[in-house]
Amino acid sequence: MLSLDADFLRGSIPPLVTPFKDGAVDYDAYAGLVEFQAREGSHGVLINGTTSEPSSLTVEERNRLVDVGVEAAAGRLTVVAATGSQSLAETGALTKHAAANKGVDALLIVTPYYSRPPQRGLVEYYRVLNELHDKPWMIYHIPGRAAVDVKIDTAKEIDKACPTFVGMKHASLDLAYVSELFEAVSHDLRVFVGLEELSFPMMAVGACGLMNAVGNLRPKPLAEMCEAVWAGDLNKASSLHHKLFEINKAVFYDINPIPMKYMMKRLGIMPANEHRLPLVPATAELEAKLDDVLKRTGLL
Repeated sequence: MLSLDADFLRGSIPPLVTPFKDGAVDYDAYAGLVEFQAREGSHGVLINGTTSEPSSLTVEERNRLVDVGVEAAAGRLTVVAATGSQSLAETGALTKHAAANKGVDALLIVTPYYSRPPQRGLVEYYRVLNELHDKPWMIYHIPGRAAVDVKIDTAKEIDKACPTFVGMKHASLDLAYVSELFEAVSHDLRVFVGLEELSFPMMAVGACGLMNAVGNLRPKPLAEMCEAVWAGDLNKASSLHHKLFEINKAVFYDINPIPMKYMMKRLGIMPANEHRLPLVPATAELEAKLDDVLKRTGLL
């Protein structure tokens, strides 16, 4: 694996939603979301992650979001670009564009979904992609959506085959996997938490940070949780984790980012609550339920 400075690529790096306006990507609103993250103390932003509805975006839209995000971050935040799709050709195009932008600090490449490749296919897939760039990059491991699991032995093979491989976003309830991955590959791997309910537990066993959807709504407590863990204040980190419990649950009352976008619009974080099909806005019943959560947690 590529050796990194100890303070590089860690902390709370939320996967930003994509604002739409009358069916088009609202790039001005997107720049505003990056500014919100910088103001609230996030350590970085993840562009084109699952929360951004990437499968509904064109390659051109995803590439422009990277450019807009880098410009808005203006060197204040770590910028990670998610460049994966179900297609090697599309992933290659997205990866080359992001890697060519000097303001992109690292790449996140999801396992190819739908095709359910064999493990040896995953190794070759990432090896070919690694030849296209020289950026630090991580696997986006989300078996619940991609329908493929990266075995520990496969991660070891990917590490051997890919000179700039540095880690993984792990969006799975398998907490033991993280410890096994560290032991098999390296304790210097950058492992980011991808599921809200495991934020504190996974950081306690060595994860370097969070890439949580809820960071769109509550950036500051997530950044503070990371910093508390780094300072060895596990009581504070645990307390922050539990304080976020109800909001963390609410984010998944429906398919992500449907609840998230409603709550962000409700709190004035972004101007519109709009999706692209097949995703649709929250129902009136869900809106009422989310309003109750926002009131109980003191946000509304």
